[in-house]
Amino acid sequence: MRTILTGVRANEEPTIGNFLGAYKSMISLAHEHAADSNINMFVPDLHSFTTPIDHDKLYDQVIKGVKYYIAAGLDINNPNIHIYRQSHVPAHSELAWILDCFTPFGEASRMTQFKEKSEEHSNAVTVGLFNYPILMAADILLYDAEYIPLGEDQFQHLELARNIGIRMNNKFDKGLFTIPAPEEEQVKFMHLEKGLRIRSLVDPTKKMSKSSENQKSKISLNDNPAEAAKKIMSATTDSEGVIRFDMINQPGISNLLTIEALLNDRDIQDVISDWAGQTSYGDLKKKVAETVEHFLADFQEKVAAISDEQVEAVLQKGEAYANTVANTKLAQVQRAVGVRK
Repeated sequence: MRTILTGVRANEEPTIGNFLGAYKSMISLAHEHAADSNINMFVPDLHSFTTPIDHDKLYDQVIKGVKYYIAAGLDINNPNIHIYRQSHVPAHSELAWILDCFTPFGEASRMTQFKEKSEEHSNAVTVGLFNYPILMAADILLYDAEYIPLGEDQFQHLELARNIGIRMNNKFDKGLFTIPAPEEEQVKFMHLEKGLRIRSLVDPTKKMSKSSENQKSKISLNDNPAEAAKKIMSATTDSEGVIRFDMINQPGISNLLTIEALLNDRDIQDVISDWAGQTSYGDLKKKVAETVEHFLADFQEKVAAISDEQVEAVLQKGEAYANTVANTKLAQVQRAVGVRK
């Protein structure tokens, strides 16, 4: 069967942007394709080290992250759905080193996320931050994944994974790696007109980032629902004076319309039609604030009902599967590069 794969980093509290762009869309795809595909939903906890984190909290954040998948509606009893920790499948790290040695420095240095995060964390730029797109390539290529639901800011890394896989196939074995589908096909598969990107509430020209130190810029999944509603009410908009969906000239208003549509499982065009031509930004903010407050209260109640023991059982099952598949692919690569007979 084909493999559909995605992962959400465990460090920092996820935002509603992560929920809508990763959790929600991936679970919808899992429901649609789990009958004929392997659905790999892994926790990339090794990626967490690329920027400063509180290491004492990381393990608990991983457990909570899996609870978020389950609370969002993931069918953990489906035998084709696999949840596992990256750190508990050693083949990820070993394949990443092999791929490092076949990735030109110039190609890796063109990754725009490294440049952006280097500016944000200028006092703590590590080799890991530079190198993590190659580890991401290993995460994908180990499982012959064809489709990788992700945000638009990750498409450059997906293209790097494709380039590395093609390079290795051409050098060693045409069938060594399955090459993931290109960006256009990925977007079509995710049922999106373009990659989803929920924007910052303070600066809507930028994405909502869970690593942002400005708490007003984001709504985290563990935010107090009433306080989250207040953040929506204070969100940056514009001086146009009319509600239109225009990500270039009115990104703040467009962002609110997007959040309203996605949290209510409505077509974005229907929501745009509801508000087209209206002039009261306050009315729109009030409606979105109510939607966000209701969503968080309901979601947090579901998370609280999931035990740590339930999560551990799900992870152990997923990691047994992942190690079997990953070790088989790693051995194939090792034979190709000459370190194994």
